[in-house]
Amino acid sequence: MRNSLILAGLTGVLLSGTALAADLPRRQAPPPVFTPVPVFTWTGAYIGINAGYTYTESDTLRTTGIGALQSNVTNDLRRPAVGLSQDGFSAGGQAGYNFQLTPGSGIVIGIETDAQYMDLQRSRTETIFRPAFNPNVLTNTYRADLDFLGTVRGRIGYAFDRVLVYGTGGFAYGNVSQNVTFQTGAPITYAGSRSNIETGYAYGGGIEYALPTDSFLNFFRSSAVTIKGEYLRYDLGSRTLLVGTTGGPGVGYNVNYRTEGSIARAGLNFKFGSF
Repeated sequence: MRNSLILAGLTGVLLSGTALAADLPRRQAPPPVFTPVPVFTWTGAYIGINAGYTYTESDTLRTTGIGALQSNVTNDLRRPAVGLSQDGFSAGGQAGYNFQLTPGSGIVIGIETDAQYMDLQRSRTETIFRPAFNPNVLTNTYRADLDFLGTVRGRIGYAFDRVLVYGTGGFAYGNVSQNVTFQTGAPITYAGSRSNIETGYAYGGGIEYALPTDSFLNFFRSSAVTIKGEYLRYDLGSRTLLVGTTGGPGVGYNVNYRTEGSIARAGLNFKFGSF
């Protein structure tokens, strides 16, 4: 009887302990760890390469004679206007820095400098025979070349996350060469040439897209690789070339050149800095 009472008491204690344990609050599982996805920003420095197609927009060379030699221009022995169209390819590199006011989408401002080779060397030779004005065969040769173009430009645009639409404009400079020879019969009777660094301006715009960081194009392990399409117009002004006498009569002729054109190109940039 006594053993039965002790057993009943122990059973009651165990049951009451189990009931109390059931009433205790359960230990909750830890909340999942949230890892924020980085927001892309265009802020940072970049370097890159570009290549494209370039062409001139003012192709006409205009000639005037000095003094009595203007009659040769009037009589079309020395052409008053000669077309010298130029087109070819361009290739070079660029470097710059962008600053985005707000990550993700927003206004982006920056500065860029570039330099490229320009395949714009062209020449034209005309043979003229007008015995009513001159018994000789006249040969007129014109050459023009812009073999190098560089710019320093500001950029401003709007980013739609990884897509940037922008405008650009600023300073331009390039190596311009010009050459003219006029022959009367066999000898060169008038000649002129010049080669100088000319300055002016450039403007244009484009669209740029940032590829994923793990793109196969990311050779340098940069924070981003971007590709762009861009149009740029340049104007280095006009110059007058003196085609002076080398033994012919009079002083010579003035030939006016204008150096301006456009570039349509694609580019690849490697961005470093803020993600």
